[in-house]
Amino acid sequence: MTNTLPIAPWRVFTVTVRAVRRLSPSFLRVTFTGVDLDRFADNGYDQRIKLALPLPGQHGVDLPEGADWYAQWRALPEHRRNPIRTYTVRAVRPHLAEVDVDLVLHGDGGPATRWARRVGAGDQIAIVGPDSGYDGNHGGVEFRPSAGSCLLLAGDETAVPAIGSICERLPLDTRGVVLLEVPDADDLLPLVAPPGVEVRWMTRGVDGYGSRLVPAVAVAADQLLVPRASATTQPVPNVDVDTEILWEVPDEVAAAPLYAWLAGEAGVIRTLRRHLVAERGLDRRAVAFMGYWRLGHADAN
Repeated sequence: MTNTLPIAPWRVFTVTVRAVRRLSPSFLRVTFTGVDLDRFADNGYDQRIKLALPLPGQHGVDLPEGADWYAQWRALPEHRRNPIRTYTVRAVRPHLAEVDVDLVLHGDGGPATRWARRVGAGDQIAIVGPDSGYDGNHGGVEFRPSAGSCLLLAGDETAVPAIGSICERLPLDTRGVVLLEVPDADDLLPLVAPPGVEVRWMTRGVDGYGSRLVPAVAVAADQLLVPRASATTQPVPNVDVDTEILWEVPDEVAAAPLYAWLAGEAGVIRTLRRHLVAERGLDRRAVAFMGYWRLGHADAN
């Protein structure tokens, strides 16, 4: 009798770059293909994955496999540990064995940006992503609004791929506002959303991160009839974004009239969370906020 190992929610996919397309000054779309990408689960929304990038002088990526791949990777000597970065799936085409990932071209000089600026067709990496053979919850999808809630989606350029994917999956009767802050006017990308969802792009130019997004969220909160909080509103714990991860997604979403999904630079997202929860009194269980990156810090794994 043959023993069959249970299928894990996630697996390592060895992939090759099929195509690279520059979408705008800040966005690059990379299309991956691989012999087993037909098993990549198309969960939509803000599905997170991990890209394992080649080491200097390395053609491909030899990432440990199995359920404990991450522990094995952490145990490797640093010079043998491929850089790993977290991204959002932009599109999945299992019938073509293809996955699209949109990359933001930051000027931080980190390993992901260096790889993105020189990537070409034929390059090989590894993707850690959801296995469609697993019939449970894969995890990695944080967009979980309550039924009937009006939506407020807000983020900087690092959140644009996730918000674009979310909007494409929304029911046609969804109502809400989408706020996107990007560096350049040429970064405004086509975005499909239901007719009841208003999409607002903002360019900050040389101004600081959040300079357009923070006031826009306040205006949208007025538009969506979120009242100012009373003195008895719930406290919001302060998070030191220099030392702590800013990431809170409610396991059980409150049945609130508004559901907010916020992602981007951690300091800006902290300000937005405080405004909506502490100043507006929105139930914390109706707000998903994620510090995708921190200004002045290297990317996290």
